[in-house]
Amino acid sequence: MDGILPLWKPKGFTSHDCVMKCRRYFKTKKVGHTGTLDPEVEGILPICIGQATKIVPFLTETSKTYIAELKLGSTTDTEDAHGSVIEQKELTDFPAVSVIDDVLASFTGKITQVPPMYSAVKVNGKKLYEYARANQEVERPKREVTIYELDKLSVDPQQQTIRMKIICSKGTYIRTLCVDIGKELGYPAHMSALVRTKTGSFSEKNSVTFDTIEEAMENNTQDNLLHPITAGLTHMDKLTVNETTKVKVMNGQKLPKPEETLQTDPFAVMHDDQLLAIYQQHPENPDQIKPVRVFSE
Repeated sequence: MDGILPLWKPKGFTSHDCVMKCRRYFKTKKVGHTGTLDPEVEGILPICIGQATKIVPFLTETSKTYIAELKLGSTTDTEDAHGSVIEQKELTDFPAVSVIDDVLASFTGKITQVPPMYSAVKVNGKKLYEYARANQEVERPKREVTIYELDKLSVDPQQQTIRMKIICSKGTYIRTLCVDIGKELGYPAHMSALVRTKTGSFSEKNSVTFDTIEEAMENNTQDNLLHPITAGLTHMDKLTVNETTKVKVMNGQKLPKPEETLQTDPFAVMHDDQLLAIYQQHPENPDQIKPVRVFSE
């Protein structure tokens, strides 16, 4: 049993909770998720099962789409609505729509973020949230992320909120983005709500819930809910090989660099409609490609 389950994670579950439930549903330990969602956040969480676990790092690298709500007027220690307020400022005048649009536009493209203290980023072998819980300050490493799109969906001056659609790269902290946007608008801010609507090619439209899975289990049809492994590699170019080369690929051999130009590195290697492996440019020999993952038949 190999494939990808586009799970719609409900609030109240950790990503690990979801993995454990899917191990029980599909009767296998080979289960992995593709990008942590905080317990209070709902949204699409692709779960890889069987051989699909081999593509977890590649699916994790894909862009993510979120619907976020930013609340002006207060900042919390966790940068979301579940933390303790550490700064407040009364809003005398809610920012004009034109000002909000200009500020959001300034955050599009490559930006630098400082991860929140309540995060799993490691510093000196410890996770930042461990320092935070011990009331210890530590210098946090800056990271560069990409905001591909940042669109205002609505504003509510009465509730002091701004709803946004965000398409971003792996590693983007939406909580931190909300805080930073608030600073540019002149007010403390935090993320008051978040939903992840898309990861790679998986979206809310093709997602399934725990209720859907349990209903399928009653009919012993839960395997039908899985998408093929290739559905998690739509962001990669594909190299099609013949039967002779297929044997070499399945044996994990290096291959001559293909004549055709590939735009992505790594890329998928296919025979007919069968996914054989994921290859990449050889780091030491520009005339060769080498396997990163090989899938058994």
